[in-house]
Amino acid sequence: MDLHKNSSEIYVPDDLPESEAIARTSHIAIGAHHDDIEIMAYHGIAECFGRADRGFMGVVVTDGAGSPRSGIYASYSDEQMREVRRIEQKKAAAMGEYCALALLDYSSAEVKDPSNPNVISDIENLLKAALPEIVYTHNLADKHDTHVAVALRVIQAIRQLPIELRPKHIYGCEVWRGLDWLIDEDKVVLDVSAHENLAEALLGVFDSQICGGKRYDLATIGRQRANATYLASHDTDTSTAVTFAMDLTPLIQDDLLDIGEYVKGFINRFAEVVAGRVIQV
Repeated sequence: MDLHKNSSEIYVPDDLPESEAIARTSHIAIGAHHDDIEIMAYHGIAECFGRADRGFMGVVVTDGAGSPRSGIYASYSDEQMREVRRIEQKKAAAMGEYCALALLDYSSAEVKDPSNPNVISDIENLLKAALPEIVYTHNLADKHDTHVAVALRVIQAIRQLPIELRPKHIYGCEVWRGLDWLIDEDKVVLDVSAHENLAEALLGVFDSQICGGKRYDLATIGRQRANATYLASHDTDTSTAVTFAMDLTPLIQDDLLDIGEYVKGFINRFAEVVAGRVIQV
C-alpha cells in the first residue's frame, strides 16, 4: 500500500501478504499515539482475539518522538524514543493477534495542521483496503489536541468514502478524558471484561511509558473497573470492566452535520440533566 511517509510501515504479525491481512479487518482502531489503541479500543481487540472470522487492525498516526521519558529512557533522543515506541507497538500487535498494524509516522504538528491532506488521504486509503464494520478513535471531548485532531481526520477521511464503503459504526473512546459524564442515554457501553490477562499484558508492553513516569496500565484498568461499578446505581454489576464511548456514527451518515455542534449536543444534554436534578431535589 502506498502511504505518504517513506518511514511509514504496515506490519503483519502472522506474515500473511499485506493486502490479504488488511482485508481480514472487521474492527479497526485509529489512534494518535503508540498505546492509545490498547487503552481505548481493547473492546475491538477482544472481539477479534482468537477468531478466524474477524480481524482487528491498529493504526498509529504519530511517530512517538515527543514522548515524555525518564528512568532508563531519560537520555534517549527523539529518534531513539520513536524506535522504542515502534517496537513496543509491534509487540502489542503480535500479542493481541492484530491482523495488521499501520504506523503512519506523522509528527503531531502535521496531524493538527488542517491544511495537510496527507493524513486524511492515508487513513482513507487504509479504510478502503480494510472496509471495517467498526471504527474506534478518540472522542471529540478529549483534552489532548492531537487526539481530537486524529478523530477529526478520521471523520474527514470517512466522509470522502462512498456511502456504501463507510463503516457501520464509529466510536469516540476514552483516553485523555473519561466519558462517565455522558448521560446514560448517550453512553456507548463497551464490555471489556474478556481476557483480563491479555488486557493487562498489552498495556504492560509499553515499558517506555510505564517506566517513563506514566502508569497507564494501572490507570486504564482502574478506569474500566470504576466504569463497570458506577454505571448503574440500583443494579448489581454485570461486567467487571467497561469502557465508554461517544457514538460518532451520525457524523459519517450525514456529511452536513456540523462536528462542533454535534459534540456540544452531548455537553448540553448533560448540563440539562444536572440542572434539572438540582431543581427537582
